[in-house]
Amino acid sequence: MMKTFFGNGFGASFGKIVAMDRFDSGRSLSPIRQAEAYWTALLTSDGVPMRSQIDPRGLENILEYTFILERIAPGLTRFRLAGSHLNSLAGMEVRGMPLTSFFEPGTREKIKTVSEQVFAQPAISNLNLESSGRLGRVQLQARMILLPLKSDLGDVSRILGVLVSDGAIGAAPRRFTISENNMRPVADIQIRQRQPQPLQASFAEDQHSFDPPGSHLRLVVSRDE
Repeated sequence: MMKTFFGNGFGASFGKIVAMDRFDSGRSLSPIRQAEAYWTALLTSDGVPMRSQIDPRGLENILEYTFILERIAPGLTRFRLAGSHLNSLAGMEVRGMPLTSFFEPGTREKIKTVSEQVFAQPAISNLNLESSGRLGRVQLQARMILLPLKSDLGDVSRILGVLVSDGAIGAAPRRFTISENNMRPVADIQIRQRQPQPLQASFAEDQHSFDPPGSHLRLVVSRDE
């Protein structure tokens, strides 16, 4: 049975729907890799996937870590939907809250810049996050991925994301800083998808020079006496 996620209205059918069972049900992959594999399977030469193509059935194994963001204005991005892990980190329901609410004040301009790059290029952002230890809680490591999506109007103004922390959450709310950001343009991924795959060596045959059949014939003269 599917985990409860996002209430109603998430994942209207549109075009190609990808199920995570094509990735071994995702059980051997981290939530970050599962989300990226799912998103990449929806990617086409026409651009990034539509928000309406995202179906929760395809992300069943990682719903608690998953979220959808909406760009409201330059630098302002808020949670439209969010899984239970994010609510636990925040200590409250995060729907409607800005993305910056998960970050320390000194990091908020940086995450605004990152999200704007995801929308504008568009690009994928992989982030390593840290939350410092304080009274009642230990230092916490986390990872986040931001994957661009189109709205129903065709503009890149949505993000499919995953946030996974490692360790006990402790006293909430948790706020993070960014220790590393790896940004990859979507265009680079599309180019790699179109490149032909090299022939596997185990199936390759040795190449031989071609000799015309006549080169192996010789004239034999028989003289009967």
